[in-house]
Amino acid sequence: MKTSNTFKITAAVLGVLTVAGVAAWIYQLMGGLGVTGMNNGTSWGLYITCFMFFVGLSAGGLIVASSASVFHVKEYKKVALPAVILSTVCICLAGMFVLIDLGGIQRIYQLLLSPNVMSPLFWDICVITLYLIINIVYLYFMVSKKADPRKVAIVSRFALPIAILVHSVTAWIFGLQIAREGWYSAIMAPIFVASALDSGLALLILALSGLKKAKVFDTDKKLIANLAGLLATCIAIDAFFVGCEVLTVAYPQAAGGAALLGEMFGGSTALFFWGEILIGLIIPFCILVFAKNRQKTGLVIISSACVVVGVFFKRVWLLFTSFIHPNIYGAPGISSGSTEAAHASGTSIWATVGAYAPTWVEIVVVVGVISLGALAFMLLARRFLAKAPKADVGDSAVDDRAATAAQTV
Repeated sequence: MKTSNTFKITAAVLGVLTVAGVAAWIYQLMGGLGVTGMNNGTSWGLYITCFMFFVGLSAGGLIVASSASVFHVKEYKKVALPAVILSTVCICLAGMFVLIDLGGIQRIYQLLLSPNVMSPLFWDICVITLYLIINIVYLYFMVSKKADPRKVAIVSRFALPIAILVHSVTAWIFGLQIAREGWYSAIMAPIFVASALDSGLALLILALSGLKKAKVFDTDKKLIANLAGLLATCIAIDAFFVGCEVLTVAYPQAAGGAALLGEMFGGSTALFFWGEILIGLIIPFCILVFAKNRQKTGLVIISSACVVVGVFFKRVWLLFTSFIHPNIYGAPGISSGSTEAAHASGTSIWATVGAYAPTWVEIVVVVGVISLGALAFMLLARRFLAKAPKADVGDSAVDDRAATAAQTV
């Protein structure tokens, strides 16, 4: 439990980055969202991209943890505690990105005074709040000195469907938008859940490997190989859903779909689309599909890192591709809202194609938020995992007591 110099240096660096992120956010509050790269044509940017990304990372971790109790997978019970800690940190970061993207956070009280119950955005806020409460309760029961395995089992039964629901509702924010060609889809929720499973599981593997290297929490090689096999399955499911969606858009050869696919395959978001296909799907699946490769921790770590990067690329092309060509017909376009447009005249204020690039403010804020999350995970892991038994965690204690009683008889 002694604090090493490496821990102190890492914590100090993360702390400095966090402070820089807070300073950039304060600058944004003073200058408004105009200091970001967002505009009327592209109203969501890097913040919402990270929001989608971290909701998925969180949901994947909690699904693994709760499945251990619900389906009595004894091997997964061993990593339930770090999975819940990781899930809690990620959902907190996702909520922070939503608040940062609001711009005028001082008006958040309007959500309580005049909520729009028909809005998927309101649904998402409600389910994320519930999801955070479930995570905190789950974590409390697991680390409490008077932990009751039955309570952990009960909470896990609520956690599993809520974890699936939270990403489904996030997907419906996009999937119910009829004006966006690339979002309006009935399988948007399954696509989000599938990517949450593989990205959350990949991040959990990376976290477990890091904790083992730091000698905070030990995970045996067999369990890592088991999780890698599950990750390969999740990657295949994610690839199947992406293929179904692309085929459905491409086959009718409609004008809107053609423009969308043109941007994805060879346009401004092509780098992220093909990056996700190659880095996030093909490479890790080709590695993990072979059992002998899953026994090599180095290959598993590389594959997991590829999945996390690939899913982030997926969030980028999914969000921005549909902003590039707005469905506006018979009009000069939309007012871009940029500084250049504000000082222009005539048709110069109109834009027919959306354009976006994150500014330094957004990048520094995102780095600060992620640094805060990494620092929180380090502190929570050092606080709870260092004292955790190296055996099973959670309601597995019930199984141990039952086995002992059987041996006694």
